Amino acid sequence: MTAPLGRLILYAQDLDALAAFYGRHFGYTAVHRAGDRVVELRPPGAGITLLLHPAAKGQKAGQSRVKLVFDIQDVAGFVAKAKDQGLEFGPLHQADGYSFTNAKDPAGNSISVSSRAFA
Repeated sequence: MTAPLGRLILYAQDLDALAAFYGRHFGYTAVHRAGDRVVELRPPGAGITLLLHPAAKGQKAGQSRVKLVFDIQDVAGFVAKAKDQGLEFGPLHQADGYSFTNAKDPAGNSISVSSRAFA
């Protein structure tokens, strides 16, 4: 089973300020999809895509605000294989043309498998 790391989610209170920061200093371009609360930051050329996600009200600065997102075209199939190997994911979510689900790594870090890259 292989899955490339394709996106990194950053949780923040002020998505516009964060998008402006990465655009100004690192050349990222912000992409806003209608009805999507996530702001996608595309790198200038090769590099990892950043997804800016609104932080939960109880989530404080300095707490873990990162999630690794692995690009998987067949999320449900991947989850089934992962379960056979002892990795349990949460419920499968349907978003705007793609699906995703979440789990934790052994250290408690958030991870996600998502078909967003293929939408």
